[in-house]
Amino acid sequence: MKTMARRWVCLSFVLFVAALPALAELQNVTVGGELRIRGNYWMNTFNPRTVPFLAGQGLRWPSFFMLARPIGDFVGGQNVTSYYDWDSRWGNYKVIEQRTTLNVQADFTNNVRAFVELESFDVWGEDFRSNWITGADGRANSNDDVEVYQAYIEASEMFGLPLTARIGRQELVLGSGWLVGNNSNHPEFAGLSFDGISLKYATDMFSVMGFWTKLNEVGVLEEDGDTDFYGLYASYTGLENISIDAYWFWLRDAASVNDTNFIWFAEWLEDLFGVDDYDVTNLHTVGLRAHGALGAFDFEAEAAYQFGDADRVGFLFRPFLYGDDRAEFDQWAMNLELGYTFDVAWQPRAYAGFAYLGGEDNRDINWFEWWWPFDRAEASVSFNRLFSNTVYSNFIDELSELSNVWIARGGVRAQPTESIEVGLDVAYFEALETFDLPVYFRLGRFLVPIAPALSFWTKSSSADLGWEVGIWGIYRYSEDLSFKAGWSHLFTGDGLRTGNYNDFNGLVSNAGTDDEDADYLYMETQLKF
Repeated sequence: MKTMARRWVCLSFVLFVAALPALAELQNVTVGGELRIRGNYWMNTFNPRTVPFLAGQGLRWPSFFMLARPIGDFVGGQNVTSYYDWDSRWGNYKVIEQRTTLNVQADFTNNVRAFVELESFDVWGEDFRSNWITGADGRANSNDDVEVYQAYIEASEMFGLPLTARIGRQELVLGSGWLVGNNSNHPEFAGLSFDGISLKYATDMFSVMGFWTKLNEVGVLEEDGDTDFYGLYASYTGLENISIDAYWFWLRDAASVNDTNFIWFAEWLEDLFGVDDYDVTNLHTVGLRAHGALGAFDFEAEAAYQFGDADRVGFLFRPFLYGDDRAEFDQWAMNLELGYTFDVAWQPRAYAGFAYLGGEDNRDINWFEWWWPFDRAEASVSFNRLFSNTVYSNFIDELSELSNVWIARGGVRAQPTESIEVGLDVAYFEALETFDLPVYFRLGRFLVPIAPALSFWTKSSSADLGWEVGIWGIYRYSEDLSFKAGWSHLFTGDGLRTGNYNDFNGLVSNAGTDDEDADYLYMETQLKF
């Protein structure tokens, strides 16, 4: 497969070069960029310690093996850990980030252009040049601050056709960015670009884009161990004010994984039980999207289905030696929004939306599985958000990895003046598949398991993750300079106190040590030139 991919890349490059004219003269050079600074402040939200939130969580029968229940939490091994606390005792999280980009575009004759963009993403205070006490320069990794964010060659009207080819590092924002975007909407907005090739054929009625990108190159370590991302994205624009899209994405992760690491006893068990046989992970995503406007109404509707081998996820679910080498992707997701703009002063737009991000939780065990030490875990595979730009929550989805959840949302925005826009957003979150906790009793703020070793004796966590309300405003000082500020409040539900597996695409718990409400404040300025 790796050889085939390289052949395809070479063929694409040959066609690209063959389509270029023999002479292409430089005609124009433009310089641009962006400076974006944002201060974020979360209260009662994050816990950087990622400590177990419930002592004794998931222990099996205390035999010779003393096994932990498989949970798929790759942050804390096989302990139930969380990035969250929902608790004022652990302090708050604040950060001021700055992203600086500078680009140069060179336009040549015969529809050829080159584009290079440099990026520096920094946190205020991390690169200060001197220790104020001693005067020593203690900057860490300051030489790595500037990266090549984009660098590609583009040729359009190839072979006299409406065909455009782009080779090199480039952003991919497909559709609304619901599954593939550039991270520009995240509260912590470090950009995202892809190394690869894209080809686009576009007419007045339709367009088709195909791409191949390299996400991870293992070099000589493995003959076929890379991670590649392929896709086709087609749009039909023949309807007035309405577009219909269809797509297929394929993420192929060929990195080898094994449980036993060539330990003779474990390898003997592998041969005996036929386990530790992980295949290449193939995540396929197919979807449809429709969006547009009908009079004062505007709408967005997108649905996607994922299927394929999920061995890389199954590898995380190991109660003893072996993970789940039979894990499969098999989840649906959808995103719906309907808006209406009133033809009155301030042009208010009200909207309502719904999102479904499929998930499962197979982490509970029965009595037989509890005492049988060679029980093989069944993985919990939720919908994978891929490289989403959509942020449903500034608390539990600030990196666009929320899954195993359904969301109802709505809001209104208005424009009091030509340069000012304000908005109000409300959302409710509920887990689809809840986590089974050991039966416990409350002791003040603590949850104390009644019988921590009897992990088959459980009760389900609450599905209620809470309500979020946010207000925001944008002041556009000029066409290039804007200021934005906002505040969000999360009314935490019981499901965030006891925890469910919604974080990191359904692989990490969002449990806390309390159930206090959380707040988020931000201020941002952005200059484009």
